[in-house]
Order: sequence, then C-alpha cells, then structure tokens
Amino acid sequence: MFIYLLKRLLYAMPIALGVSLVSFTLVYLAPGDPLNAIAPADAPVEVIEALKAAYGLDKPMPVRYALWLGRALQGDLGTSIATGRSVAGEVLSAASNTLVLAGVAAAVGVGLGCLLGGLAGYRIGSWLDRVASILSVIGVSVPHYWLGLVLTIIFSVTLGWLPAMGAGPGGSGEWVWDLAHLRHLTLPAATLCVIPMGIITRTVRALVAETLNQEFVIALRARGLSGAAIFRHVAKNAAPTVLAIAGLQIGYLMGGSILVETVFAWPGTGFLLNTAIFQRDIPLLQGIILVLCLFFVTLNLLVDIAQPLVDPRMGRA
Repeated sequence: MFIYLLKRLLYAMPIALGVSLVSFTLVYLAPGDPLNAIAPADAPVEVIEALKAAYGLDKPMPVRYALWLGRALQGDLGTSIATGRSVAGEVLSAASNTLVLAGVAAAVGVGLGCLLGGLAGYRIGSWLDRVASILSVIGVSVPHYWLGLVLTIIFSVTLGWLPAMGAGPGGSGEWVWDLAHLRHLTLPAATLCVIPMGIITRTVRALVAETLNQEFVIALRARGLSGAAIFRHVAKNAAPTVLAIAGLQIGYLMGGSILVETVFAWPGTGFLLNTAIFQRDIPLLQGIILVLCLFFVTLNLLVDIAQPLVDPRMGRA
C-alpha cells in the first residue's frame, strides 16, 4: 500500500509541473496586448515600457516562467492587470463559490446517478430501466448552458419561484449557508448536475448488470444469502469504477462550469475566467488556469488514494 501511494505522489509531481508550464505559456498564444486594459491607445512609448517592466513583460519567456513559478510556489500569483488586486485573493474567493456549486451539483448528480443506475441494473428491460436510460441519454446530450437558459425562463421569468442571477440577495459575492443563498444556488446546481447524473447512471447500470451475471453472485444466491447481502457484494465490486468516474466528473464541474456560471452570473472561477479572457488579463488568466488544473490533479490523486480503501487489490499494484 505504501509503495502504491508513493508511486501516485511521484506521478503527480511532474504532472503538476507540466500543468504550470502549460497554464503559463498557452495564455500568450492568444492575440491581443494585455496592456490595452490599463494603457490608452495613444500612450507614450515610455509609459508602455514602464508598464511592461512593472508586470515583467519585458523579460524573455523562460525567465518570466521561472520568476512566476517561484512566486506561485510561495502563494503569490501576481497582480491583476485590470483591477490591480491580488490574483490569489480573487481566485481563492471565486474558487470557494465554485466549490460550493460543483460540490452540490456533484452530490446530487452522483447520488441520483447511483440510484437510477442501480435500479436499472437490477431491473434490466423493465420500465425503470427504460426511464433511467432515457434520463441518462438526456443528461449527456443536452447542452448545459441551453438547459440553464430554459430553467431560467421557466422557474425565474415565468413562474418567479427562483432568482436567476448571483450567489445571494443583492448580488452578493460571498456564500452563506442560508435559505436565501440556497435559492440562488438551486438553478445553477440543477443545470450542472445533469451531466454527471447521466454518465454515472449509464456506468452504474452497466456495472450492476454485469456483476449480477457473474458466477460468484450466482453462488451467493445458491448459498441462500439475502438480497441485502448480495447488494453489498455488488456495490463493493462496482465502487472503484464509480469512484474514479465520479472524481473525474467533479473535476470537470470545477473546470467546465464557465458557461453555466456566466448564464447565472455566479461569482465563481468560470465567471472570473470569462471576464479575464475578455479583458486579456494575463496574470488573472494564468492564476485561474493554474488553480483549476492543480485542483484536477489533486482530485485525481485523492481518487487514486481512496480506491485501494475500497478495493485492496489495487494497493498491491
């Protein structure tokens, strides 16, 4: 087990370093000048050169990457060109809101997916199986930004039941666990949860149906074990795969919620990333991409560590 964990940690380090390199260099491939956000078009050459020196844009890219990586390791992601505020502060504030949204959406999506997939796997060919299969296909097929617009039209504009924008009353950007903030969370979380629900439903259905047809389940039934005991064995065999896919889906929700957060004006990393793209705010872009990518790497590492706890055979690899 210790060797398995050590291998996973060693694998994660070069991946994290590669993520930092990609998040730094890809931003510079986009067209446009980041200084346009703070300098007028007719600014003197001296002013432009001074701004480049202030933001380190006058140095070669390898030097800029080394300096940026050194500061990032100390928790300093630089200063936003557009706002002049600390990138780390803005990203962490937005990431906390995205964690709330992605966490609730993942909990609902994975929970419903496991429930529907388990019922469908136990009742292959029944009406439950057909309903679960239809819902899973809809979940993975419907664009979530379109679904967000439809839910907004129905529950916010037409019925007036739920707010359509912001994370709290009055456009609050800070999350609080109360009823008013939960009402703002309902529509974006419902929009985001459909994709993991569809994927988990299809996965669990296939795993349960396959496991129920294996010889050890037939032997358990022949020995007279109860349905609950057989279910525990089926769930134990399906858990590692479901855990891996659920971890990937949570990572996708963190990094892929830009359109949903933009539709609902949710003050998370997706909304902040969209703003930084249009403002060509390079330090903010780099900080957001780095944090999201490192979150994805960390989440995969945690899934790799948790899987041997569910299936001890994996710890011997």
